[in-house]
Amino acid sequence: MKEEIRSHIDDAAQLERLYRGNKSAFKRDFSSLYPEVKGHPLAGFWSERLNYQSDEISWGSKGELTLVIIASLVAGFIAKLPAIFGIDENYFYPRNIGFIVFPLLTAYFAWKNKLPAGKTAMAAGAILTSLLFINLLPRNDKSDTLILSCIHLGLFLWCVLGFTFSGGTRNPLKERLSFLKYNGDLVVMTTLILIAGGIMSGITIGLFSLIGFHIEQFYSKNVVVFGVAAAPIIGTYLTQTNPQLVGKVSPVIARLFSPLVAVMLVVYLVAIVRSGKDPYSNREFLLIFNALLVGVMAIIFFSVAETARTTKSRAETYILFALAILTIIVNGVALSAIVFRISQWGFTPNRAAVLGGNVLILINLLLVTWQLFRVARKDAELSVVGQIISRYLPFYFVWTIIVTFLFPFVFGFK
Repeated sequence: MKEEIRSHIDDAAQLERLYRGNKSAFKRDFSSLYPEVKGHPLAGFWSERLNYQSDEISWGSKGELTLVIIASLVAGFIAKLPAIFGIDENYFYPRNIGFIVFPLLTAYFAWKNKLPAGKTAMAAGAILTSLLFINLLPRNDKSDTLILSCIHLGLFLWCVLGFTFSGGTRNPLKERLSFLKYNGDLVVMTTLILIAGGIMSGITIGLFSLIGFHIEQFYSKNVVVFGVAAAPIIGTYLTQTNPQLVGKVSPVIARLFSPLVAVMLVVYLVAIVRSGKDPYSNREFLLIFNALLVGVMAIIFFSVAETARTTKSRAETYILFALAILTIIVNGVALSAIVFRISQWGFTPNRAAVLGGNVLILINLLLVTWQLFRVARKDAELSVVGQIISRYLPFYFVWTIIVTFLFPFVFGFK
């Protein structure tokens, strides 16, 4: 859309048509293009219009609202498939939980971004292939490769969603960073929706119990299931049609949690030494350690995505730099622990997956930390850090493909 905006920058009617066709994409592309076109007569007007913060809630177009309602109902229906058709829940949910929401969000962005037919077919083909693959794997609840495939399948579907979110552009670096920001906004909005839904559910069940109707079981098996499945879809719709709803909340959360997480990591590392526990001999502790690592990495990515859009404060850069250094230490401990376990007891699917993931994260952390150091010294702009993160995301996508689709065959479905 950026090239269309540039070519029609003096045509008010064409700009209005582009804006009404896809408001969020227009705003994103116009903002990145504005420094180049701000001398044009209409550029200033559109800048003021797009950055005006309205107090009113926008419900988007009728077609978009209809699509979101249908998608929410479909998500709830997919979540209820085991109850409707008597499918074993222990078989269905581990393999298919990602298909409750991700394909519908993928379809939403493909429609919203007017993704070309060829790229839409690529996304649909990837989803269909993964659906068939995961459900045709031999059933073995104790199979490590099955568990790894199920976990990494969610990441694979998340990557496909990112492809449609960015519109499949040839220069997707900025769109990938926008995708990370969208994920942060979605977490905030979905959490708020779930909290509000939980309060409403408690009140509803309580009111019915007062008049002698105990609806807890029916409500949890039907209304709650549909509500939880629909929450990310409704959250996505609200963040896309009303970016102002979380536009000021997300940066605050990023600024607040970055220093808090840094302090927590320092205290936690000291506590590990004092406790006498370590990830070298305790498998469960190693798993928790790696979960902590992934969580902190997500906070760094989210903070960079938010800070790059809002401010270039050196204090925030130093905090992110310190957080990245601490995360490298955590990664180093986890990586040394998994190498130790492999040297003692050999390769297993879990150890191979953790080793590969830790190496990928370490390389990414080193690149991000170096760029944050350059930003702190004023040798580079914070946008360079975002570019590094964006360029590295495809490596995670490749790794999810390897673990999801190749590990079961490499390790003989063990």
